[in-house]
Amino acid sequence: MEPIMANLRTAASYARTGNIALAQMEIEEATATWKQLATHTPPSGPPYTPVALTEFLGRGGERLGAAARALDGGDVVAAGRELLLLRRSFHELRRRSGLYDLADCVFEIAPAMDKLRVAATYYGEHPAPARAEETIASASAFRDRLQRCNDWARADVAETSEFRRLIDGAIASSTEISHAAMAGDGPLVHRYLIELQSYAQLLDFRFG
Repeated sequence: MEPIMANLRTAASYARTGNIALAQMEIEEATATWKQLATHTPPSGPPYTPVALTEFLGRGGERLGAAARALDGGDVVAAGRELLLLRRSFHELRRRSGLYDLADCVFEIAPAMDKLRVAATYYGEHPAPARAEETIASASAFRDRLQRCNDWARADVAETSEFRRLIDGAIASSTEISHAAMAGDGPLVHRYLIELQSYAQLLDFRFG
């Protein structure tokens, strides 16, 4: 699954930026590998139960096909949605099977990032103490998620310059966006929000 997940992350990134041709190439590679996985993976055995594995492989293949068709039609939003659903189903399968690592943790920061994005954006449009508090609370929750992922990183990953730049930068920016909200500085909140979205996307692309 590792090369497939790498293909899916890359395809999602290309789809998000509108590069349909490159996204299609990644989907084609993922589909070819998926067919091999479905053919050669045993139907049972730890850590996956036969029913869960069969369901995952069947629905995953359907979602890959749906993503490919969406890209053929130029619908990058639909393609991104199918890729996200497929990635989510993989992490849910792992969780149900008692598996968890850095990739699972990084994948799970997206909802916290979305909540912070909504709070910070609304604060920028309607600055008020209550909106600032929502932004600060969301930033704190996001920072907690980042710290958790930092703790889950294996030593050989945690010590790399790329991981340190991304995780430390995101943690620092999540602190600064809180300070900016407390100071009532809407433009600075927006600037740190852009930074944090970039960090979250890069973490997901590289380690999710």
